[in-house]
Amino acid sequence: MVKTGVIHGRFQIVHNDHMKYLLAGKARCEHLIIGITNPDPTLTGEDTADFLRSQLISNPLSYYERYIMVKNALLEAGVNSREFSIVPFPVNFPELYRYYVPLDATFFLTIYDEWGKKKLDVFQSLGLKTEIMWERSIENKGLTGTEIRRRIVSGVAWKHLIPPSTHMLLRKWGVLKRLRDLKTS
Repeated sequence: MVKTGVIHGRFQIVHNDHMKYLLAGKARCEHLIIGITNPDPTLTGEDTADFLRSQLISNPLSYYERYIMVKNALLEAGVNSREFSIVPFPVNFPELYRYYVPLDATFFLTIYDEWGKKKLDVFQSLGLKTEIMWERSIENKGLTGTEIRRRIVSGVAWKHLIPPSTHMLLRKWGVLKRLRDLKTS
């Protein structure tokens, strides 16, 4: 077990597979730093490895909303609040990493596609310690935020795929209507 780990994701609706990922990262370190990528439009870069991840429809939630969702879901899962931190993480701007996360931490990743491989290459080119938690084909990735958002917009069952705290927050913040409005605009 390492002292400090860094994990990252957009978390554009925290779902059950995000929780598996976050908890697997937490199991590998004493303190987990969760970097929320695409924290705002100025820190969201387009990338040819995954062009859709920078689009507005793929980023309907604010950094703050995702911060609260991740925090509440981890607390709901029984993780002690002193054992994790949540920060913005401008994944497309490696020159800024040092302003958000400790570069001597171990960076945990999962790889499913070219985007995951590209991030590993970037992390390693910076001399960061990395640990691949698992590597799977895109067909075996499991849940995605895209799928959850698609289900919400189309009225297909989705509540069972997210933590209860996430469902409560989506309702409280009017995210269901926001997603439907984004889809029609």
